[in-house]
Amino acid sequence: MLALIGLLGGFVTGISPCIIPVLPVILFSGGMQSAREAPRGADASAGTAGGRGSAGGGTAAATATAAPAQAPPRTVSRWRPYLVIAGIVVSFTLMTLAGSLLLGLLGLPQDVLRWAGIVVLALIGIGLIVPAFQHLLEKPFERIPFLNAANRQSSKLQGFPLGLALGAVYVPCAGPVLAAITVAGSTGQIGADTVVLTVSFAIGAALPLLFFALAGRGLAERIAAFRRRQGVIRVVSGALMLALAAGLVLDVPARLQRLVPDYTAAIQEAFAGSDEVQEAIAIGGLENDENAELDRCDPGATELQECGTAPNLRGIESWFNTPGDASVDLASLRGQVVLVDFWAYSCINCQRSTPHINAWYDAYADAGLEVIGVHSPEYAFEKERDNVIAGAAALGIEYPVAIDNQLATWTNYRNAYWPARYLIDADGVVRNVHFGEGQYAEGERMLRALLEEAQPGIELPPPTETADETPANADITPESYLGTTKEQNFGGAERYSAQTEVFTLPADQPQDTFALDGAWRLETQFVTPRDAEARIRLLYRGQEVRMVLAGTGTVVADVDGERVELEASGTPRSYRLLLADAPREGTIEVTVPAGVEAYSFTFG
Repeated sequence: MLALIGLLGGFVTGISPCIIPVLPVILFSGGMQSAREAPRGADASAGTAGGRGSAGGGTAAATATAAPAQAPPRTVSRWRPYLVIAGIVVSFTLMTLAGSLLLGLLGLPQDVLRWAGIVVLALIGIGLIVPAFQHLLEKPFERIPFLNAANRQSSKLQGFPLGLALGAVYVPCAGPVLAAITVAGSTGQIGADTVVLTVSFAIGAALPLLFFALAGRGLAERIAAFRRRQGVIRVVSGALMLALAAGLVLDVPARLQRLVPDYTAAIQEAFAGSDEVQEAIAIGGLENDENAELDRCDPGATELQECGTAPNLRGIESWFNTPGDASVDLASLRGQVVLVDFWAYSCINCQRSTPHINAWYDAYADAGLEVIGVHSPEYAFEKERDNVIAGAAALGIEYPVAIDNQLATWTNYRNAYWPARYLIDADGVVRNVHFGEGQYAEGERMLRALLEEAQPGIELPPPTETADETPANADITPESYLGTTKEQNFGGAERYSAQTEVFTLPADQPQDTFALDGAWRLETQFVTPRDAEARIRLLYRGQEVRMVLAGTGTVVADVDGERVELEASGTPRSYRLLLADAPREGTIEVTVPAGVEAYSFTFG
């Protein structure tokens, strides 16, 4: 069962937009380079077989005499596509399971293997363009029978080192299986089940790549021009590898992936929601030695508890608000009280809780408090580092922020909420966990108690007493996502799908829903008008209503009869439509112009 889940999870990843950057290399170097060349003169003789001859047979005799002098056709290894894919599977498996731990033991940066893969990719690319350089690269492999025995007249590299390099730089899209594997590997919880899951996932992710490699070979063998120009294909393959290596350095593949809608997101979501999958990989609650004792904490507790040593911060992509953007290790903060806050910059609940975290940091940093904001994205646009930095600046965040784009730390803490607070004492023990907004006075009281426990007799500043703006009632409209993969609360009559292009407002729309009117293009994360403008009608309950928008244009809203204009500009961020004195029910009709993307409505 575990192997099947890994295989299916990997296959869904393998058909996602994340394979786009490596496809050209797979097609040309993995596939077309293994195409067999036609015997010299075969194409020409096939075209002239019924042509000019000789009555006496003299020409035929001459041809027969000359034929043996032709050089034999170059034999090409048929194993090259399979060896490229095998290299990817081996490299990905080893890096995922052991790479993080090994680099940690050696004290090396976590991205050193990726850079090594880029270097190897570039060297192989140069070798394909310059044969003499390739000969130097092949020397170390001449004594390895596995790589040399398949065909001594073909490349001794046989594609396996290329696969190893691609496996080091190939970054699959995050999904439930990959999240479980990543946390298991980074925390050292590697048992037989983890190995089975990882290998089957790697094979599943590589199968689509093998298909493209074999398709490239088949194409090259069926078109004579390709067969006659294997030298050109070698040069093109090398150029593509160099381009991929340069692109990886400049982060171009990640930018290209963001331009392509994630057409597998709905499949991933359905896959992750399966009870069988969740039970098999314990997603959302992956228990290991680091986080097993977190269950001792009651998320609603208003008194300090003891819930085990705080789990490590794993898989962090980058940091900011630290000297030189250096990473922060929880172990180095022993002796200080630490607050780990999980957040996302467009989350309205996080926006309301941030002023309290900021106030605590300002008031108690000098007294030994360290705050670490772990930014765990909910939307694809929240994975953009520049967007996160801008969002943090808008919220006044000055404490260190860790960008957890793969949700590795999120999963290592078995977290499931935005925001979520984990209060850690000076000995590194989790003493309080709180999910969501609220309980700020209680949280500050416990924070002060830990500071006094760490430094008896310390004089603390007075409590911050920041106003708590958490909605007093829970009777508000749930967050409403507009993208097709996370759509919630659609109240129209049409099928909510990218195939539906025209919508009309229903005569009877349910409370706490939205409906569309006009021509819309529905993407996985957002909706945008097909024509000059289109409309959204929202029936809401709450005190505050906000809308996440991107692009450029003026969004005009009728909020219970009052005109509100929002000037959308640039990257996605949250804009306020309504802030009332008290919770209420109402109707908002929003006119969205072309060039503006609408992501969601949030309520408070």
